[in-house]
Amino acid sequence: MTGTETLKATEPTGSTGADENPVFAVRNLWKVFGPKADRIPGSEHASLPPAELREATGCTAAVRDVSFDVRKGEVFVVMGLSGSGKSTLVRCLTRLIEPTSGTLAIDGEDVLAMDRARLRELRRHRAAMVFQHFGLLPHRSVLDNVAYGLEIQGLSKAERRAKAAELVAKVGLAGLEDRRPSQLSGGQQQRVGLARALAVDPSVLLFDEPFSALDPLIRREMQDEVVRLHREEGRTMVFITHDLSEALRLGTRIALMRDGGIVQLGTPEEIVGSPADDYVREFVRDVPREQVLTVATAMRPALAGESERGPAVRPDATVSEAIEAVSRSGDPVARVMDGGRLVGVVDHACLLDVVAGTTASAAPEASGTPHDAPDAPDGSREVTA
Repeated sequence: MTGTETLKATEPTGSTGADENPVFAVRNLWKVFGPKADRIPGSEHASLPPAELREATGCTAAVRDVSFDVRKGEVFVVMGLSGSGKSTLVRCLTRLIEPTSGTLAIDGEDVLAMDRARLRELRRHRAAMVFQHFGLLPHRSVLDNVAYGLEIQGLSKAERRAKAAELVAKVGLAGLEDRRPSQLSGGQQQRVGLARALAVDPSVLLFDEPFSALDPLIRREMQDEVVRLHREEGRTMVFITHDLSEALRLGTRIALMRDGGIVQLGTPEEIVGSPADDYVREFVRDVPREQVLTVATAMRPALAGESERGPAVRPDATVSEAIEAVSRSGDPVARVMDGGRLVGVVDHACLLDVVAGTTASAAPEASGTPHDAPDAPDGSREVTA
């Protein structure tokens, strides 16, 4: 991990800020497979590359000294290629896989100290998993599949079916309550899995590459569904994916993994605009920068006569949105407005520099504008022409 995010993830949080009461707090977490695995963390072998570690010890470090917080209400994306450790990491969060060492807490409670009863409660009520393979019960209807977790909780048949019906409608399956899984498309089956996870009202949803088996159009629809549910409910989500475009679209913050460790943790804008190393730089090389970077990274101070001309855009609007606003207005300059205050302007040169990647992205603090400016009420970034 690099930069300021390293401090946020590895040091105790202070008395203020979003990290004060994280949903998950992970510190120095390891998962090592192999003989005498518990001897690897902290040993002289801990820093060996994967191939050398296997040769020297017979062990594989699937998760390697990982630290981060998952903040309440965010979509925390863990992204990496096959074998990077991302799926092992998400399973460690609920001890579906037992960590080798480190500390792990949910809402301040030590997960590693939980007995079997507390772990069952954690998995059934507090952190619900949505898997790639839906795991639906083939002999049950859509409604009864969604109600399954409520049945385990002991709700009456009338109560659980009523709540299940609400959730079936919420995920866009109204009218299909009586169908069996075999009568549904892949996207519909995944919606049933999502509704079933929501039924137990967990504090956090854990997604383990849930859409990777779906065709591109249905995958896009399911991404839209996640965005909509997050916008409406503000539920905390941890989302595992190998797809960069999916990570950039869904993530509030992204942890990019390689060989079991986190190589960079930051917002989509930070990942694309300020790659931590050559690996991250190559990873994001083909990303359309204008669709991720915001106006705050591109703006310059207003010159005389520019304070009243051009369309107004917010600092957290994407550069692509600013280009559209400038194009529609016919004016070469757009005003960057934050709460009614002019904080800068963007012109053709500023916007083209971002598209071409010919200038380094400014740190948000350098612009004097807040990095985490609020979204518009519908969850999009507001642009006004």
